[in-house]
Amino acid sequence: MKTVLITGASRGIGRATSLKLSEEGQYNIVLNYNNSKKEALLLEEELLNRGVKALALKADVSDLAQVKDMFAEIKSKFGGVDILINNAGISHSAQFQDLSPEKWDEIFSINVGGVFNTIHCALEYMLSNKSGVILNFSSIWGSHGASCEVSYAATKGAIEAITKSLALELAPSNIRVNAIAPGTVNTDMMKTYSMDDIKLICKEIPMMRMAEPEEIAELVKFLISDKNSYMTGQIISPTGGMGV
Repeated sequence: MKTVLITGASRGIGRATSLKLSEEGQYNIVLNYNNSKKEALLLEEELLNRGVKALALKADVSDLAQVKDMFAEIKSKFGGVDILINNAGISHSAQFQDLSPEKWDEIFSINVGGVFNTIHCALEYMLSNKSGVILNFSSIWGSHGASCEVSYAATKGAIEAITKSLALELAPSNIRVNAIAPGTVNTDMMKTYSMDDIKLICKEIPMMRMAEPEEIAELVKFLISDKNSYMTGQIISPTGGMGV
């Protein structure tokens, strides 16, 4: 039985992924959350009721001490993390001249620092086992750029560089590292937009709609599975045709 850690697991893509992987019957699922305690505990209960060994753990991924404590608890419960899914992240929209240094640092500390912290902790177990899977979440804006989202796009570009570089470094240890870079997904991040804005956004997507979290979860299921045994260093971008 492999143990999967999903950061930012309580909502959106993280929640959909947790539920999708619970169908497989071959994973212990660790649900990381920071602020959404109620949602995380309800999801944990739902997974337990499905017969899945699930554990909800609070940790701010930008805080290395908290991440170390989380991994220590996972080790005592399941032995270690075989598969790490770095889904936690925040976004921010602002014109660049209005972007404060404090907000810039916050976004990088969570989106990029969080990836560093979790991978740093996961590798001790993975390297000793000569096996593991790391799946990071980027965004279409990491490679294409986005007006008024410079900070967010910059963090996603960094995640893609980390993914490719680590894939080369860790391939001899049989550790695969890939990333998913979705386009627009129907999650809480879209709640700041009006219905008129969403209609305009969908008009820019060749498939004329946003992705649903469950569609991204299907891709996650394949990428972390043994069926995907020979792919590493890749940025997979389900965008409905955006950016083609």
